[in-house]
Amino acid sequence: MRLATVAILTGTLAVAGAVMASADPTPAAKPAPVVLKTAASFQSIQDPAARSVALFTEAGKVIQSPRCLNCHPVQRAPTQGDDLHPHNPPMVAGDSGHGPAGMPCFSCHTAANVPTWGQDIKSIPGDPKWALAPAEMAWQGKSLGAICGQIKNPATNGGKSLAELHHHMAQDHLVGWAWNPGAGRVPAPGTQAQFGELIKAWIDTGAKCPKA
Repeated sequence: MRLATVAILTGTLAVAGAVMASADPTPAAKPAPVVLKTAASFQSIQDPAARSVALFTEAGKVIQSPRCLNCHPVQRAPTQGDDLHPHNPPMVAGDSGHGPAGMPCFSCHTAANVPTWGQDIKSIPGDPKWALAPAEMAWQGKSLGAICGQIKNPATNGGKSLAELHHHMAQDHLVGWAWNPGAGRVPAPGTQAQFGELIKAWIDTGAKCPKA
């Protein structure tokens, strides 16, 4: 019996050693951050319409980042993470975009990010205006051209003029959360100031949209 036990233990250790030896001790490299170009870097494009499209395409790096898309779902339920996986626990927008009756977003999401622990979640995001975007501003699964059309159309953007749209993009606190998302999340590219400058330059060159 003792010999059998030693053999079993020896075999177990050998397997464990093989697994450890095959494991790569080097941690996986983090993806390189997405660089957001400045509005000034597009001045060399002489045609205003072409420059306008290029400016919005650059701004699209923010608009189509997970930090924005998670709150602009098509299915009226928020998503999470860089892979846009379903919200955990399951959640829906409700009639107001602030969660269903009896469980508003503020049940968990407060006025600021709250540090937490665990393998997958490092903080619970928060902002005084935390909510899902209106259904008319659903972006997930849509082309950048289609999103552009929604953004500049007063019928779908909450009645905003282009000047009001710029103010919203450049200064709104909830939009700004995308660059301060809390631990465990990759911020949106660049800064909100850079993003606002791109939107302003896009408007000044005719607010042209990429092809859908």
